[in-house]
Amino acid sequence: MEPWRTSITGVTIALRVTPRGGRDGIDGIEQLSDGRSVLKLRVRAIADGGEANRAVLALLAKSLGVPKASVSLLSGATSRLKQVAVAGDPARLAESLRELAPAKSTD
Repeated sequence: MEPWRTSITGVTIALRVTPRGGRDGIDGIEQLSDGRSVLKLRVRAIADGGEANRAVLALLAKSLGVPKASVSLLSGATSRLKQVAVAGDPARLAESLRELAPAKSTD
């Protein structure tokens, strides 16, 4: 199951963020213990004063090829689990997300 939902205005993505992760990057899709899927991200920034949140939004904007202003934090400002909205063409955004985080095969 993909950790994002499309709408008329773009996509909403469920994230699990690792601050101070050594590098900025997308690590793929992970299944949480409650069955939800999340997109795993890591950022170099520390979780202090919103620094990691800004790094997460910048990383998503760059990775998806959208302006930073198109990416906004919906919930989880002080949590590792976050909901982020990305405005834009939902079909193109979903395709970009699939390329960035291909689903793991269960073979």
